[in-house]
Amino acid sequence: MTHPFLEHLHSPNRPVIVFDGAMGTNLQSQNLTAEDFGGPQYEGCNEYLVHTNPEAVAKVHRDFLAAGADVIETDTFGATSIVLAEYDLADQTYYLNKTAVEIAKRVAAEFSTPEKPRFVAGSLGPTTKLPTLGHIDFDTLKANFAEQAEALFDGGVDLFLVETCQDVLQIKAALNGIEEVFAKKGDRRPLMVSVTMESMGTMLVGSEINAVLTILAPYPIDILGLNCATGPDLMKPHIKYLSEHSPFIVSCIPNAGLPENVGGQAHYRLTPMELRMALMHFVEDLGVQVIGGCCGTRPEHIQQLAEISKTLKPKIRQHSLEPAAASIYSTQPYDQDNSFLIVGERLNASGSKKCRDLLNAEDWDGLVSMARAQVKEGAHILDVNVDYVGRNGVRDMHELVSRIVNNVTLPLMLDSTEWEKMEAGLKVAGGKCLLNSTNYEDGEPRFLKVLDLAKKYGAGIVIGTIDEDGMARTAEKKFQIAQRAYRQAVEHGIPASEIFFDTLALPISTGIEEDRANGKATIESIRRIRQELPGCHVILGISNISFGLSPASRVVLNSMFLHEAMQAGMDAAIVSPNKILPLSKIEDKHQEVCLDLIYDRRKFDGDVCVYDPLGELTTLFEGVTTKRDKGVDESLPLEERLKRHIIDGERIGLEKILTTALEQYPPLQIINTFLLDGMKVVGELFGSGQMQLPFVLQSAETMKTAVAYLEPFMEKSETDSNGKGTFIIATVKGDVHDIGKNLVDIILTNNGYRVINLGIKQPVENIIQAYEEHKADCIAMSGLLVKSTAFMKDNLQAFNEKGITVPVILGGAALTPKFVHQDCQNTYKGKVIYGKDAFSDLHFMDKLMPAKAGNNWDDFQGFLDEVVTDEAEITSEVTTEEAPLPTPHS
Repeated sequence: MTHPFLEHLHSPNRPVIVFDGAMGTNLQSQNLTAEDFGGPQYEGCNEYLVHTNPEAVAKVHRDFLAAGADVIETDTFGATSIVLAEYDLADQTYYLNKTAVEIAKRVAAEFSTPEKPRFVAGSLGPTTKLPTLGHIDFDTLKANFAEQAEALFDGGVDLFLVETCQDVLQIKAALNGIEEVFAKKGDRRPLMVSVTMESMGTMLVGSEINAVLTILAPYPIDILGLNCATGPDLMKPHIKYLSEHSPFIVSCIPNAGLPENVGGQAHYRLTPMELRMALMHFVEDLGVQVIGGCCGTRPEHIQQLAEISKTLKPKIRQHSLEPAAASIYSTQPYDQDNSFLIVGERLNASGSKKCRDLLNAEDWDGLVSMARAQVKEGAHILDVNVDYVGRNGVRDMHELVSRIVNNVTLPLMLDSTEWEKMEAGLKVAGGKCLLNSTNYEDGEPRFLKVLDLAKKYGAGIVIGTIDEDGMARTAEKKFQIAQRAYRQAVEHGIPASEIFFDTLALPISTGIEEDRANGKATIESIRRIRQELPGCHVILGISNISFGLSPASRVVLNSMFLHEAMQAGMDAAIVSPNKILPLSKIEDKHQEVCLDLIYDRRKFDGDVCVYDPLGELTTLFEGVTTKRDKGVDESLPLEERLKRHIIDGERIGLEKILTTALEQYPPLQIINTFLLDGMKVVGELFGSGQMQLPFVLQSAETMKTAVAYLEPFMEKSETDSNGKGTFIIATVKGDVHDIGKNLVDIILTNNGYRVINLGIKQPVENIIQAYEEHKADCIAMSGLLVKSTAFMKDNLQAFNEKGITVPVILGGAALTPKFVHQDCQNTYKGKVIYGKDAFSDLHFMDKLMPAKAGNNWDDFQGFLDEVVTDEAEITSEVTTEEAPLPTPHS
């Protein structure tokens, strides 16, 4: 049954809902004494006032309702037994919460009319414990919230408000506790979650707003927004993100500005009119529907909000949320640009001797180091498997995951054949995990149990193509199991986008006849699943395909199978990136034999096999080791070797060849002519799918090493670096790629410019602050990812709002001249330039600064027109099917 509050919230006239202001601030204004709290030992426990001085609490409610509030919050912010125990009041938890609701309901009834109904929100604060930091365990925290929620429910709240959240794991505990109450009562109430983003731009434990939304999106929440910590100004980027991506109603309940210490008391300076204007903008332009006030807000603030709510209508939002996993810090989209989702496989006690040894020794720091190493290798998600006979896997999962989440920024895949171990990990991992895996081997009960875990903790799920008859061997059987699981999972409430099918990469390396078709069957099943089961993903454990072969041949066969699976539609793989080769590094003959083996292209003369690719592969790799070669082929010309070092990501012998090259060429020519040519080839291989992202990053690191070596040999400009011009450069929010940005820094710095390099993952506020501080002549933004282009356009709009009109250079893999000179230029009031490479940036600055100094813009405009024309001609020669190439900004 629809609740009256939801009916009002979703009514056709789409009302702006106004919450009340600060309970604490307005209790404090009554100058209450220790006696009002029941004695000195209870002073400061506002929640106890519902017993000792209920009229003081009722007055706060009454004042806010008289000011026009639609919703008042119960005086229960700190009324969990955890917090009340600090006052020796834990045994009164139920009574105090239920009493608080009764007071609020009674006062609300005095003001409620059919035209303007009033509602009571049951407030559940964050307690004083952060579960992610190990202050309290999940089950204890959940039980505390369930105890509070039951009292609030019994008191008759109209909705639950989990507010001032500082830890996403705390939110999960609260939501699970509330859901237990709903199940017990056989009824629901609306749910609202309000997180607190600190002035540094994240939650207290470090969560970015995109991670918060990804983590909470699977839960049955009605309203999600922000409250506390800051005023509305610092909330804007987070509210904007929610406006564009959240499937929930968006709320904003700010403080009356940042608190200032005045005479030992917190003082808030934001006036009622200033709060009104800020939230009016959020409603009209960002679609916020729920507004109110937090710390420092008084009835006068709420009166202003109630006034605007009479006529104001929220903007109709167009929102979309990218399917993703998340750590507590940030998100990791399932879909990767020109690559696959890399799940690091080495933290697996079932498959790694090193992992087993560290686990047996309980060397948790060593295991965390293994996790960190995979981050550096390019993994997007880390598989964690502690299945080892004789050990307590539930304890091991708890111990390991609780350490990883505080030391590694990647999401986790919790891998076990036992659901109890998965749940142990879920109770300490505040992010959005993947569960690996479930299947029908033990029938439907276990299959459904893991689905229940995914729903309870907001996780994605891996489903293996195994049923009661065992592992599927044929493409048809794999698909049938996947189809059965897909239908059942979706009916169970799991979105298709959260389902990963593992179609099982069984060995093709045994020589056994029934194994010969394993590779082909897996690839055919992938293709059919992607065609007929919309929205889902396919994942494989790649290394199983080559089980039993020599290490060198395994690397090549695994790499070829990975490429073929990707072509069929596989979009995630459990693999070690350092044990995979790009196609450009695999000999043609080896590729041919591997493909013959994968697709079982044996040749027969009658019943006699005259060509067996398995035997051929074994012969090709006789005596071949996986020992790393000694670098680039020294028989190649110097110029080609320089290029190959970049393409292969090869740092062995790099300094030696650079030293030799410096005897023939100046350092800038080495970079511009040979090294950047290598990066161009890397971009082409990446765009065509022949090189995956980890290898692009290896090439980028090699480029970075080469440039750092050459930098001391570059001639410094005689011009004082503060006098020639100031240049700000940053990798945009959500993007960690910086090789090209750092190259621009080096080139411009060595040519006399003052470069302010802000680093990676920079929000627009940081860029604007740097511009205002340094009075920059130009701003450059870079990024490798497709999503970075959207951030660039948003940033340009933010520059407009701040009156910034200096030239902006945009560079990165996903950009094209057309996008920059049309879409981005149409967004920005100043000039937008496509940054092809570091030297084009230098050329631009060398034209800009003389024009600016002499106030002579005619020649400069002619230069810009020529650049745009030249790039338009180049763009017209590229077909729309071709992927944009990475530029050295990326």
